[in-house]
Amino acid sequence: MSDTAAPAGRWIDIANPTRFIALADRIVPWLGGLAAIALGAGLWMAFAAPEDYQQGITVRIMYIHVPFAWLAMMCYSVMAISALGTLVWRHPLADVALKAAAPIGAAFTLLALATGSIWGKPMWGTWWVWDARLTSVFVLFLMYLGIIALTRALDDPSRSARAAAIVTLVGFINIPIIKFSVDWWNTLHQPASVIRLDGPTIHPSLLWPLLVCALGFTLLFFTLHLMAMRTEIWSRRVSAMRRMAARGADAAGQRP
Repeated sequence: MSDTAAPAGRWIDIANPTRFIALADRIVPWLGGLAAIALGAGLWMAFAAPEDYQQGITVRIMYIHVPFAWLAMMCYSVMAISALGTLVWRHPLADVALKAAAPIGAAFTLLALATGSIWGKPMWGTWWVWDARLTSVFVLFLMYLGIIALTRALDDPSRSARAAAIVTLVGFINIPIIKFSVDWWNTLHQPASVIRLDGPTIHPSLLWPLLVCALGFTLLFFTLHLMAMRTEIWSRRVSAMRRMAARGADAAGQRP
């Protein structure tokens, strides 16, 4: 076999649900351990970091709010790629990845909204304002809930996968709106301060704890995602076995 064929074969092996479960069983403990280490280090650095000269101690919520907001958008991007895998490449695990990611993304989006409100109260004097950034993130949360409901509303797995993939791709337009809303419209939310063409505007003493926390939460997301995909595969297998058993019982009952 040629060298170029070997990587393709490995990808085919990963696409096989049984081999994917075996791979996930090996990866999840290590990935979870790395997530715990990174989160522990990041939160320790966050509590050791100096207070902001304007925001005071309330700046510490940044170390969880920003990663939550980042993961809310990253998770939906993962779902959009999975949707392409369902519609274009017919990947056998694409729909599994989409369905498994939706509840995790909804949880991170809800946490981003909650921590943002807690942070906004002392900074803005109010828990909530209907500005472009907050409204678009709230719309993202509703989209997550809609996709979760859609994946559970249809009994036919193929119809459910196709419908969820189409809705996910249509809703992806909201991701750049969230990202650039603070630049396109006048909002209370501060503009980007980490990912900028001219470099971060946050002092390194605050930036490094934030980056380590973001890494830890990102590793946590992938850990949870792999676990959810593994659970979804087993759930589908159990459902398929139950349907086969029900058809067998019906066939046996119809025999003279």
